[in-house]
Amino acid sequence: MTVVLSEAEWRARRDAHLARVSPWTQGHRERRIKGLKHPVLDFLFTYYSFRPSRLERWHPGPDVVLQGADEYLEWAGYSAVEHGVALDPVTFTDARRRTAEFVLALLTATASRPPRLGCFGLHEWAMVYRTTPEEVRHTGWSLRLGHDGTDGVVEDSRVACSHFDAFRFFTEPARPLNAVQPTRESQVALEQPGCLHANMDLFKHSYKLAPFTPSDLLADCFELAVDVRELDMRASPYELAELGYAPVRIETPEGRAEYVKAQAAFAERATPLRQALIELCQRLLRYSVGADR
Repeated sequence: MTVVLSEAEWRARRDAHLARVSPWTQGHRERRIKGLKHPVLDFLFTYYSFRPSRLERWHPGPDVVLQGADEYLEWAGYSAVEHGVALDPVTFTDARRRTAEFVLALLTATASRPPRLGCFGLHEWAMVYRTTPEEVRHTGWSLRLGHDGTDGVVEDSRVACSHFDAFRFFTEPARPLNAVQPTRESQVALEQPGCLHANMDLFKHSYKLAPFTPSDLLADCFELAVDVRELDMRASPYELAELGYAPVRIETPEGRAEYVKAQAAFAERATPLRQALIELCQRLLRYSVGADR
């Protein structure tokens, strides 16, 4: 079913999207100009490879016709259709189809499992385990408990990270301490909806399908990633009070309870976004098959 948006309608949606994401994109640009690094917010544009300019760009998603939108013909993926401009199914290439197939398999498997909430964010601690001050990932920011205290928390805890893209940054001494040994090949089998990084990665999955992802959904996933990243770093071993981030002291029973409560809330918030991405993948795979006929 095709939706037709008048020029006034789609321009209003485009402007609202830009206003929504600009506080983060502009902040990142300003820090970069000044040579400043932010250990929490820069992650959304450095670890994740989606440029601020692309996040700012509004896309309607498949089967939406934009009236008076010839400017969209300058962007990859669009073509002229009756009544306006729309995404072209022909541009949903085999590479995009493989991406959609992988994302669909991963998110469907993840959604089928109950959230596990007992990791306490120890992945960030395992990333600095037995390092020197020069080796920590966020140089310039001290460790709340110092290096010995940080190592002690790791050694006295059960480290149970199931997310490969967090585990791969563990220090070599920390890897044998993890309850599982995730690999890229085991990602679909291990991913679970309580994992902070799995929920942050909904942003990655949404932009990997751009420009076919509706920008409202992409922005929802981005905002979730921003909020999850904040908890991720508040629960980390770094002292970030100078930036306004009060620590979640997961080395204490009270801090672990606080972490689990927030983790559960993020798992609940991620559920409809994951389902929306599943449905988008299903739709795009049908869309691309139709384009081949």
